[in-house]
Formats: sequence, C-alpha cells, structure tokens
Amino acid sequence: MEHLNGKVAVVTGGSRDIGRAVSVSLAKAGAKVAVNYFENESQGKETVAEIEKNGGTAIAVYADVTKQDDIDAMVKATTDHYGSKIDILVNVAGGLFARKTIEEMDEAFYDLLMDVNLKSVFLVTKAIKPYMGKGGSIVNFASQAGRDGGGPGAAIYATSKGAVMTYTRALAKEFGPQGIRVNALCPGMISTKFHDDFTQNVVREKVAGATPLRREGEAHEVADLVLYLASDRSSFLTGTNIDINGGLAFS
Repeated sequence: MEHLNGKVAVVTGGSRDIGRAVSVSLAKAGAKVAVNYFENESQGKETVAEIEKNGGTAIAVYADVTKQDDIDAMVKATTDHYGSKIDILVNVAGGLFARKTIEEMDEAFYDLLMDVNLKSVFLVTKAIKPYMGKGGSIVNFASQAGRDGGGPGAAIYATSKGAVMTYTRALAKEFGPQGIRVNALCPGMISTKFHDDFTQNVVREKVAGATPLRREGEAHEVADLVLYLASDRSSFLTGTNIDINGGLAFS
C-alpha cells in the first residue's frame, strides 16, 4: 500500500505515542519522513530505526516548535535532505503539562499551553507553506476537549484545541484555491503516555465503559486516519475536524 511514494512528510511530535505511529504509518505508505523530536533524542532515533527496519526512509530532526529559529532549522534540515518540496505536514506536537483550575493557573502556564498547542501550528505551517504545492495536505491535531471543554483542570488546553479546530477551517479556506487541503483530528481517549501521566485509571475505566465500543482507542487507529487524510484518497476533504473517540461524543 505504498501510495505515498515520492512524498515528503514532516511530523511534529513525531517521536512517540501517536506521533510515532503516524510517522511509521506514513513511511510504510512510501513517504520520506522527517520525525521531529524535542526533549528526547533517543525516542526520535528509535522511531527512525523502526521505520528503517520496515524498509522506510526517515530522519530525526530536533526542534522546539514554539521557537521560530528551531522551526526554520527543522525545515532546512528536511529540505536539505529530501529536496525543496514538502507534501505532508502533520502537527501532532502539543501538551497539557498539568491539570490546573483557573485559580491555580498563572499567566506563564496559560502562555505555555497556548504556545505549544496553537502557536506551534501557526509557526510550523507558516514555515512549511512555501515548500508545499498543489496536492499538499496538512493534518492538525485538535481534541475532543476542543468540543466539550475538556476534563477537570483542562480549561486552557481545551480552549487551545478549540482554536486549532477554528484555525483548521480558516486555513482550509485560505489554502484551498492553491490545491492544499487542511483537516484536523479530534481524538478522544487514546491509550498513550498522555493519559498515563494526566488521567487517573478510575477515570479512564469510566470513560472506556461509557464508550459504545467499550475501550480506549489505540495510536495506530489514529495514524490510519491521518494516513487517509494525508493521501489523495481524501482529495475532496478539507476543513473538517474529524472525531475519533469510539462513539463517545458526536459533533
């Protein structure tokens, strides 16, 4: 199923969990992938090794995607290695960092969440856009929290993800005449380190039990949907925010 042969993809936050699954999936379909990492270089290298073991092509590229200079260096490293065209951008990078009520939050925490979840999408998309032409595809990561306001202590996280949803619609209108599609995913409870860190087991069990499919999602299932949106098989789909939550909530 190598229908992305000759395509170049950049995956922010591509070194672990959903980002790793996305990177591996795109590479299996034939794309040459730039796997962005931030805190953990070894995870980036592990993702590249997994891709190469399966016969794919990838490089690990460092960047703090809230910093313009880092992003510019990431784009340069990608184009130096793969050439001057980037066909696919998947903005996975994001985070919650901690659950805090409004009373517990300060301005620095607000800025951190908005920067990593929204500003990063703006900066990376702006930097890569000059290298993307007709047939290009951008896939952003929003969240079910962007639709329902999120769980306890996630107000600004949910707000930032709601903004990603709106930004996705706006970019679809702006980029559509140039033949570039922009879509987003709104994952629900997916079994990842994110929920290992920030969601209590009792809450996870309750959410899974309330889901019609009676389970959490898996990272590879999200990656399969990204692969569809990144490919020409979704060529008339743009401006969407697609729920992937096992039927727990409907848009």
